Amino acid sequence: MEHLIDGDFASNNGGWGWASSTGCDPQPLFKIFNPLLQSEKFDPEGDYIRQWVPELKHVKGEAIHAPFERLGRKEWAEIEALGYPKPIVKHSEAKGRALEMYKKGLGKDKP
Repeated sequence: MEHLIDGDFASNNGGWGWASSTGCDPQPLFKIFNPLLQSEKFDPEGDYIRQWVPELKHVKGEAIHAPFERLGRKEWAEIEALGYPKPIVKHSEAKGRALEMYKKGLGKDKP
C-alpha cells in the first residue's frame, strides 16, 4: 500500500475487493469488466490515456481507446515504433473462457 500513489485502505479494499469479486459480496459471474467500455465511459476524451501513455498522445478521437482496432496500418506502425505493444488478449474470448471456468468451479456447468 505504501508504494501506491493512490493507496487508500477504504478505496482499495472496497473498490478492488468489489471489482475482483473477493470482497463481502462476491458474484463472479457478472463482474467481468470490459476495459474498452470502462475507458470510453470514464475517459471519453482520452485525456487520462494521453497524459499517462505518451505513445498515444497524438491519437485523435475515439481511436485512443483501441488504437490497433480503430486506426489504419500506417498509424499502427507509427505507434509500434514508439514502443506501444499490440494487444495480447482479445477481451471477448477471454471473458468467455473466464465465465466457463467460473461455472465449472461453481459446478454450474452441468445440465
